[in-house]
Order: sequence, then C-alpha cells, then structure tokens
Amino acid sequence: MDVIVAIDIGGTKFAAGLVTTDGRVIDRVRCRVDAGRGEEPLFADLWGLVSELLVRARGQHGAVPIAIGIGTAGPIEPNAELVSPLNIACWRNFPLAPRLRELTGLPVFGDGDAKALALGEGWKGAAQGHDNFIAMVVSTGVGGGIVLNGKLLDGASGNAGHVGHIIVEPSGRRCACGARGCLEAEASGPAIEAITGRPPTQPTYETIQRTGRLVGRGIASVCNLLDLKLAVVGGSVALGFGAPFFQAAQSTIDDLCCIGHAKGARIVPARLGDDGSLIGAAAVGLRGLNRRKV
Repeated sequence: MDVIVAIDIGGTKFAAGLVTTDGRVIDRVRCRVDAGRGEEPLFADLWGLVSELLVRARGQHGAVPIAIGIGTAGPIEPNAELVSPLNIACWRNFPLAPRLRELTGLPVFGDGDAKALALGEGWKGAAQGHDNFIAMVVSTGVGGGIVLNGKLLDGASGNAGHVGHIIVEPSGRRCACGARGCLEAEASGPAIEAITGRPPTQPTYETIQRTGRLVGRGIASVCNLLDLKLAVVGGSVALGFGAPFFQAAQSTIDDLCCIGHAKGARIVPARLGDDGSLIGAAAVGLRGLNRRKV
C-alpha cells in the first residue's frame, strides 16, 4: 500500500498523517507550534512528527511512503522551497521542502494550506464534481485556493488565492502583511480576539454575524471577478461559528453578487472535517507526482 506523508503547517499547530492514494487517513499526529523557541527547534518538532510517521508507516501499517505533501500558511515560494508563514515569525524564508527532502530522500511537494484545501475538497469533499470554485480557511489566518476550469490557480509565484488580503474594511485594522482592512486582519481568530477581547471559541452573536458578513464580502468580490458560484469554507473559526456564520455570509453574498454570472453563488461548509487539511496536503503530493510523470 502506497501512502503520502501529509503535513499541515498552521499558525498554532503542526499536524501530519499518512494518507492512502485513494484519500483515506490511516494515521495522524500533531503538536503545538511554539514559535518563540526559534526556527531550528520548531523544525525539530515537525521532524519528530514526520519521523514517527515514517516508522509507523512501515512497522504498523505495512505501507510504503512515496512522497511528502505539504499544505502551509503563507506566503511561500513555489513548492514550499521557502516558507514565511505570517503567524510563525521565526520562519522567514525557511527552506522547508529542501530540509525534508534531504532528511527523508522522498520527493516533497508543497503549496498554500488553502490551496491544499481546495484540492482536497475537490477530490473528496464538498466541491466534488465542480470545476470552478473557491475554497477558504478562516482560522488563525484567512487563506484561499481557487479552481478554474478544473485546474488549481497558481499565479506567478504560486500564491494565487490569498483572499485573506482582499480589503473588506477600508481604513480598518493593520494586517500582518502591512495593509489595512484585510479580511485576515478583521476576521481571523487572533483579529477577533484583539477586536472583542474574547477568544473566538467564546463569540457573541454579533461577532459571529460580523465575521460572516466580512467573509461574505470577500467571497462576493471573488465570485464577481472570476465567474464562480461556489465557495467551500473551513477552518476552526468558520466551522466553530457554525450555521449563524454561514447564514450571515450567504445573506451578504446574495446582496453583493448582483451581476448575472455571479447571482446564486453559495457558501457551504468544508466537508472533510479535521482530516481535511491532511487530505488536502496529500492531494498536493499526488498532484506533484502526477506532474512529474507528464
């Protein structure tokens, strides 16, 4: 049995798992991100997860790892050769893929976490059967991945889809990217806590409504621009806020998607749950292997 070693790099946690080539997660591990420890100790934490999975793959599952797939917060250089997650300050131009390639001898393929989500949800989740959609993560950060005509949009540097940096509140809060009023600066978990004084796990109804409206504003802009009718949204904030969040976002989309090709655009929750990030990272790995064969 062949497996992909799937890695999810988030602002607050590292997760890794073994995913079969037909999209089943058969093992998983995770640890908290402690960025204050420095770039090398942080990488050592990640390597501990990966090395444990490599041992388990062969010893417990009788599986053969054929590649590593990475979904990571950005920005990143193509294939995650260098990564600079905004919420991991000690990693700036960190050579993530080369380090893992050197240690494992496996082919390593990386992409943005939300682009990985788009691949995963298109493969096994809420966007199955759709050739045009945006997938979003609303969590510690806000990111996006866009599929057009059945193909994941990469952009010149591989960073296409950064919906978290659409301006939704002109003259709003300063974002980690340097601009003001970005969706990420207004609707991410840390932003919500900074604005309200309450963690996103304890939101008021008004906080849920405001966050939904802002996310709906960002989605509507993308749907109007790119002729999309579907947005698949995951992440701990969006899924944790639940139905009231999605209802507020949908109402805003309905109000703002007035041009003919975008009317009827809808937002739905990501379907893959806690395993979505790992299935997405595995999809990144499989995409890389398939490109090699061409």
